[in-house]
Amino acid sequence: MYRFLLSPRWLGALALTLVAAAVMVFLGNWQLDRYRGRTEVNERIDAGQRMAPAPLADALRAPSGGPGTVGPAPAEDKVWTRVTVTGRYDPANTVLVRGRTVDSRVGFEVLTPLVLTDGTALLVDRGWIPPAAGGATAQPSVPAAPTGDVTVVGRVHETESGAGAVARRDGLLEIRRIGVSRLAGELPYPVYGAYLLLDEQTPAADPVFKAVPVGHANNWQNFGYVVQWWLFAVMALFGYGWVARREARRAAGIGVTEAPLDRAAEPAPTASA
Repeated sequence: MYRFLLSPRWLGALALTLVAAAVMVFLGNWQLDRYRGRTEVNERIDAGQRMAPAPLADALRAPSGGPGTVGPAPAEDKVWTRVTVTGRYDPANTVLVRGRTVDSRVGFEVLTPLVLTDGTALLVDRGWIPPAAGGATAQPSVPAAPTGDVTVVGRVHETESGAGAVARRDGLLEIRRIGVSRLAGELPYPVYGAYLLLDEQTPAADPVFKAVPVGHANNWQNFGYVVQWWLFAVMALFGYGWVARREARRAAGIGVTEAPLDRAAEPAPTASA
């Protein structure tokens, strides 16, 4: 009944179906890996918000080069670790990160290097401020950083990609994204390989600053793609089996009914003489 499946046409269709299903399963597995990775990131973000702050050295290795160099990037499991560190702000090298959105408003994030006792520096994201009157790119008036020793508590944030060029305008550095290695080349000291997203500060931070929200990765979207691709694979195999069964039943004459006679199309009988 199913011997026709050994014909070249049906063997080719089977091979194509199996390849398509395998590709769909692979894509589902790839999305599953992305789901797991994003879930781990979200779990680290949540854990970082709850944990007691640890010393900076527990999460980041100090830079060992000269001025303008950058230290090692944090290990993956150390990103979002909550740390505390004491140093002195260097307002002369404050960085404005333009085009940043908080509460649906475009403004600037303000980074100020915190210089430690050993001469190294950690970039601290002090928060978000709105632009000056005149548009989203109008340079704001940056609240003064505290003088003297400052203790900050924040979460380790890895460097961002696509930072672009660093410019200096009216005495402040400006950049589009927070590329630590890009900024380190403009600074007169070695810089840690990540920056700190400020949670708390002693003395207290200026109330003009708004905390920069941390967005969670959309891991459930990836899980939806997993289900989608695996379902497509099942549908491809089911579709092949359904078409093959229909062909077998047709060849065996099962379920085939003769078309009803169309009496109206028949010639009218003639009267006998």
